[in-house]
Amino acid sequence: MGQEPSNLRELKEGDRAVIASVKGAGGFRRRLMEMGFLPGTEVLVKKYAPLRDPIEFVLKGMHVSLRREEAQNVLIRTPRSSE
Repeated sequence: MGQEPSNLRELKEGDRAVIASVKGAGGFRRRLMEMGFLPGTEVLVKKYAPLRDPIEFVLKGMHVSLRREEAQNVLIRTPRSSE
């Protein structure tokens, strides 16, 4: 069995996840949270740019792009599939 993704950077196009927390300090963390990256928010990976950076996400009906380095600071939990 593969390991579950732990941050937004590890997701593939079309994947959905729920934000668990945002790492970082000061202005960086505040900026991400102001853009809607809040714990409990569902996020969809819309698409990757041709060189895989940045990544376009959809959350709360908005399209937001983050660089891969920034996306690594948003920790997630993936929805459980029914087994």
